Amino acid sequence: MAGGMSLDHPWAFGFGILGNVISFMVYLAPLPTFYRIYRKKSTQGFQSVPYVVALFSAMLWIFYAFIKKNAYLLVTINLFGCIVETIYIIMYLVYAQRKARMNTAKMFMLLNVGLFSLIVLCTLLIPNKGSLRLKVLGWICVAFAVSVFAAPLSIIRQVIRTKSVEFMPFSLSFALTLSAVVWFSFGLFSRDIYIALPNVLGFTFGVVQMVLYIIYKDTKIPESLTEQKLSGHELAVAKLGALEEGKTKNSDHGNDRSRDGEVEMSSV
Repeated sequence: MAGGMSLDHPWAFGFGILGNVISFMVYLAPLPTFYRIYRKKSTQGFQSVPYVVALFSAMLWIFYAFIKKNAYLLVTINLFGCIVETIYIIMYLVYAQRKARMNTAKMFMLLNVGLFSLIVLCTLLIPNKGSLRLKVLGWICVAFAVSVFAAPLSIIRQVIRTKSVEFMPFSLSFALTLSAVVWFSFGLFSRDIYIALPNVLGFTFGVVQMVLYIIYKDTKIPESLTEQKLSGHELAVAKLGALEEGKTKNSDHGNDRSRDGEVEMSSV
């Protein structure tokens, strides 16, 4: 997610506020999943990848905001994202099994500490001539956002293969598509290509997901899928996280299905 604030650009300011509101709701989407984890005192096979990646994305955009300066709307939503994703990760570490806990800790140290520190160090070593530092960091943000936005390809492939939208709730796809439209509009009116560019891809994949939902929404769920379930937040970070597909066992006779969103990122 990204944003700035200037009353000299009322359209950009308006879209930035709207983007904050939508992204705020997307960040809170996994609450039902973590309430279930807290209630059952178990992560039940959910993956931590989407939350670690979402935290990294929020950290990266906050750093971009500091380099850009006066990007207050970027700071507000991503600071909130950092807090929420950190809480999610802590809860995951508390209730996960030892192997999953160790893998999450390693991933956190590698991505959120190691890679982020390297990006900060290399960026600050770049001479700040003609906003070169901002341009380099901006393209790093674009590269990460594009890789994250392309991740729903795995979800789309699975929907086409199974002819079932069980793993792709419409409400989440719609929210992420709307978020991409809003942040693209903000980037357009604020003339920030690093914000606008990746959201073109986010919008495209979002529309494809909604079209597939309309096509397959009445298809009966295959029996082979009743034993599996995909965490909806991975789809959100399938913009960030569908680098991995979380699966959980159907512990409540196949009827207790959790569908919640991400981050991701957010969309940028």
